[in-house]
Amino acid sequence: MHAASASAAVVVVTKICLYAAQTHLRSCCRVFGGFGNGMRSDDMSGLVISGGRVVDPASGMDAIGDVAVVDGKIAAVGSSLGGAERVIDATGLVVAPGFIDLHAHGQSIPADRMQAFDGVTTTLDLEAGVLPVASWYERQARKGRVLNYGAATNWAFARIGAMTGSNAESSLEAFGNAMRDRRWMDNVASDAEVAGILDRLARGLNEGGIGIGILNAYAPGAGVQELTAVCQLAAKQDVPTFTHVAYMSRIDPESAAEAYIRLIGYAGATGAHMHICHFNSSSKTDIERCRVLVEKAQAQGLPITVEAYPYGTGSTVLAAAFFSDPQFVERNGTGYDSVQRVTDGYRFHDRAELLRAQAEEPSSLVLWHILDIENNSHHRDLLDMSVLYPGGAIASDAMPWTTSDGKTYTGDAWPLPDDATSHPRSAGCFTKFIREWVRERKTVSLLEGVRKCALIPAEILSQSTPAMRAKGRLAKDADADIVVFDYEKLSDRATFTAMNRPSEGVRHLVVSGQPLISDGILDVTARPGRPVRRPVVEG
Repeated sequence: MHAASASAAVVVVTKICLYAAQTHLRSCCRVFGGFGNGMRSDDMSGLVISGGRVVDPASGMDAIGDVAVVDGKIAAVGSSLGGAERVIDATGLVVAPGFIDLHAHGQSIPADRMQAFDGVTTTLDLEAGVLPVASWYERQARKGRVLNYGAATNWAFARIGAMTGSNAESSLEAFGNAMRDRRWMDNVASDAEVAGILDRLARGLNEGGIGIGILNAYAPGAGVQELTAVCQLAAKQDVPTFTHVAYMSRIDPESAAEAYIRLIGYAGATGAHMHICHFNSSSKTDIERCRVLVEKAQAQGLPITVEAYPYGTGSTVLAAAFFSDPQFVERNGTGYDSVQRVTDGYRFHDRAELLRAQAEEPSSLVLWHILDIENNSHHRDLLDMSVLYPGGAIASDAMPWTTSDGKTYTGDAWPLPDDATSHPRSAGCFTKFIREWVRERKTVSLLEGVRKCALIPAEILSQSTPAMRAKGRLAKDADADIVVFDYEKLSDRATFTAMNRPSEGVRHLVVSGQPLISDGILDVTARPGRPVRRPVVEG
């Protein structure tokens, strides 16, 4: 076929498709009472987002257009799609698939609301995960969620249960308390204990868990034989593992480089999809060396994916094993004052003080200031190496919100209470990335920036979790999870001294076809979140 003929054919086919989509939209709207004939807005039939800059990395589209939504799905993407029961005027705004966070520990209504203003429509806890899985999903459904939600099955709690006899459900508080009994953290599991760990993980996968979350750094005593068996289970079930690598030191032995070599070995020896969580904070100041290792492994075809967040400061629980390392300063290149309690900003002075605090308040959240990106240009370059890693996802590692008494906040107040604290990434990860790396520094295009925030996360999960195949894109029959933002004003506002400031610039957010944010205002009654879950295996 000649080029001119081919182009003409494409135009004809496109017009036919757009006409069919418009006809389908109008037909659906007639079924539900027509345009403006009393159809309730919460039915979400006949929603059109009109005249925005439609940015869809799956198709490569970056052009002015409309997006039509019917019954929680995208009915059409095109131009002049006509009227509807509800029209969102997106003139001058960007319309993009909602951002997907692979690494969010908040998993609550207040955490969802803060992430909504960060452009997130789907928030998943994959690095840690949950256990038991079925009861966690049931609990979320009962109380209702603001964003789409899901979780992996939790290897650390499988270890806690098999090695200490504790069967507490996974939570931040339970995790901190479990660290008082160090057997699960320090010991190599016996054959019987490994069998118990695998049984718990398999049960979680059968209950719909999205892979296996491996908090290896919190249980550095785990043996290679056990972790090989865990990865073999993941490969057999065709699910990813989401790993916080075992070591993060800049020097051998037990360096970050050694941890990545192990992870690469698991991928090669078992065939398991190994996903690297927070590539930046896991690699510390050795990011350059670690990046070379991962690039080579991927070039050889090994199933390895990565994520990073755009901050040089990490966050975790105070009782984490790596803080009590006698060589903490030498191995990490940071003093004890780099560890800062979230609730009151207190920085520790020495090992003895930190150890006392670990014993007294193990589940307290702390910040760990690792890369000085404000004053050190080399550290900024290191952060770029992880954040801009080709094919890498942006993921927040968002932490739960805690109040001044140190308890996790799960209440319904909006805005959040004045004393609610967390890491700023819990409020501004994706908006910070778009503002700084895309708009201000122009290190990647907007299309590529949205790819890293939406499509790449969906693709990382699409093989194992069918529900993710309809997310991260603006296309007919995709889930209607959509963010509409002012590109010039989109910005994070949370800082290390004012953590609970929502981001700004998200004008509209549609979750599962239902508007959650309209003209910058949150609907505090809305609970449109739906579970993201692998098929449940009965029996």
